[in-house]
Amino acid sequence: MPDVAIIGAGPVGGTLALAIADADLSVVAFDAREPGATLRGDRSLAISHGARLIFERLGIFARLSAMPGAVTPIVTVDISQAGGFGVMRLRASELDVPALGYVVSYRALQAAIDDQLARTGTCVRFASPVTSVTGMPTHASVSVGAQGETIAARLAVVADGTGTAVAGIARERREYGQVALVAKVTTEAPHGGAAYERFTPTGPVALLPENGHYGLVWTLSPGAALRALALPEAQFIDELRHHFGARRNDFTSVTERRTFPLALEYARPSTASHCVLIGNAAQSLHPIAGQGFNLGLRDAYELAQVINRSPRSEIGERSMIARYAARRSVDRHAGIAFTHGLARIFALDAAIFRWPRGIGLALLDALPPAKRAFTRAMLFGLS
Repeated sequence: MPDVAIIGAGPVGGTLALAIADADLSVVAFDAREPGATLRGDRSLAISHGARLIFERLGIFARLSAMPGAVTPIVTVDISQAGGFGVMRLRASELDVPALGYVVSYRALQAAIDDQLARTGTCVRFASPVTSVTGMPTHASVSVGAQGETIAARLAVVADGTGTAVAGIARERREYGQVALVAKVTTEAPHGGAAYERFTPTGPVALLPENGHYGLVWTLSPGAALRALALPEAQFIDELRHHFGARRNDFTSVTERRTFPLALEYARPSTASHCVLIGNAAQSLHPIAGQGFNLGLRDAYELAQVINRSPRSEIGERSMIARYAARRSVDRHAGIAFTHGLARIFALDAAIFRWPRGIGLALLDALPPAKRAFTRAMLFGLS
């Protein structure tokens, strides 16, 4: 019986597997994809400086940085609202870090993690989708594949991003009635490592620096998104310039437009008998402020610390899971509340709301201690 069964060897599950690789434990990870493949194709992920530190400790970041075009530093973040005053500009230099975060290629990150998993000899069973997980009094029962192979483990960790059915854990979903239109846009001037978060009446618009272009995340109603997808390139660029405003409007081209629906989805609770959910399996957040993936990485790393410090006989026991839940409670609930609150607050367009928002942004920008505390929370989470 393995000590730890990890469902999903993607970036979050892979991080957990690597973080416990040196423990004297039997670990097996199950992944639905074929070796060397990615289930979601290539896309961009925004990771914080805190995530970089995690990846450095696991031997991933240097390998990732060595891949051409895989990593783009974010050295400043410009935060503003349309139709109102108040701007906040976060700078890496203010916290004495090389970058506030990084935009990384999902495919490159997965390749670096897979390579490191192979180097550590971690058992990864590819092409092995897990259909269900059931917590028993003494172990977790994991059903694998179409034939229903059953694996018993002291602890099952669901990190597959889709929330494989776990007995006793419900999932709550709140639709925002919006979709995110993502694309790659080029600009006349180089991005210089500057990211933008612009709050508008239809929702936030973000620009993330990637190599020689920006990754665009534009929140729209479903109907408006369909229309934007169908626009000729020149007209799309004109509408983006008008919508984004003066903070940045030198867009010259757009490629790879696509959309996905926006919703808050979370497990309640995120633990069960001999089972823990982490990453998107535990909580899938609005992309505003780019907190979801980083929150999931902290789930994985903190769970690894609890596992590494627990006697083998306590792996998966109620006391061990309770210690993990206590360590993650503040950060997890704050991350959910923060992103959900921002999405709701900045969607209110009346002047009565724009003024307090503008004052809040201006005060944060003008008060260095408050600004540093806010930035540190974005980089490292809350505990």
